[in-house]
Amino acid sequence: MKKLFIYGTLCHMPLLHLVLGRAPGLVPAALPDHAVYWAEGHDFPLIVPQAGGLAQGFLLTDLSEEDFARLDYYEGPFGYGTVPRQVRAGDSDIEAEVYLPEPGLWQPGADWSLSDWAARWGEIIVTTAGDVMALYPRPIPRKRRGPMLVRGASRLRAAVPTADTLRRARSAGDIDVVARNEPYANFFSVEEYDLRFRRFDGSESAQVNRAAFISGDAVTVLPYDPARDRVLLVEQFRTGPFARGDAQPWQLEAVAGRIDPGETPEEAARREATEEAGLALGRLLPVANYYASPGAKAEFLYSYVGLADLPDGAGIVAGVPEEAEDIKGHLINFDRLMALVASGEVATAPLILTALWLQRERVGLRAEYGAPA
Repeated sequence: MKKLFIYGTLCHMPLLHLVLGRAPGLVPAALPDHAVYWAEGHDFPLIVPQAGGLAQGFLLTDLSEEDFARLDYYEGPFGYGTVPRQVRAGDSDIEAEVYLPEPGLWQPGADWSLSDWAARWGEIIVTTAGDVMALYPRPIPRKRRGPMLVRGASRLRAAVPTADTLRRARSAGDIDVVARNEPYANFFSVEEYDLRFRRFDGSESAQVNRAAFISGDAVTVLPYDPARDRVLLVEQFRTGPFARGDAQPWQLEAVAGRIDPGETPEEAARREATEEAGLALGRLLPVANYYASPGAKAEFLYSYVGLADLPDGAGIVAGVPEEAEDIKGHLINFDRLMALVASGEVATAPLILTALWLQRERVGLRAEYGAPA
């Protein structure tokens, strides 16, 4: 029976048990003349040859072919494959398989710390691994790992309890998932479910088929200068209106973007304001947290007004080139914004919602800055 030396994230037992579907037999071990570092700019480790180094980990001694298949499936999107190495376990040197990356694929960064990784990434990675292993043995392209991490982080935010003063509170057994499938997966994905749910009369529904478009949680932020009473809108080509057949697929919006794994909605709002508009925002004012279209989309939005200095000339043409973003900024006064909402030229729900919130709060905000009502 082949043995495997594990290091890095697989030494986090909740992750290892989830990937294997069981708790394996293991003993402390080390790989001589190797060291473990963070992969530069990433959330996982890199093991490299290093004279005199000693990479700590565990030796797994009772793995079946199916166990190796599950581990290969999980490690594949990282660009890792197994090679035989001499591992030290106690006073013995034992040949074992070790997961090593494709040469030159990742670069070493800081010294690896499992405790630091667990504190920042552990919950997100374990949650994402649950989604990954639910698809086993269907192949997952390497480019899907990023979007799946966004999905995992969104799951964690969604699991935080919210108020149930009017709506029905969910109980165990209310939803029975018979089958789950992923018929489309790229930057975004579609998840399809065969399920039954508890009806309001207490009975169980018939089995139904439902699908949801998965894009991850996102933020929107409308930069507002209360002293000058002006906002910054962004305009860009949008595939959704184009696919609908809209005569005008260029849309006016608030600054927006997905929340990256490991960052808060507030951090994402500030990052997106920098990337899309070159702005350093001041105070962030929460507008609402909401589903834009819960019948078909899993996307959950966190909308803000971001106080900012918006002098003449703050309009921009920006965007992240590697994401093919082409963004134009429009610096307009508040009255023009509300006229655009009234005319229908502003047709994106987050901007409409935020504009109406700002209409309600605007007088108080301007008073804080000594501006006339």
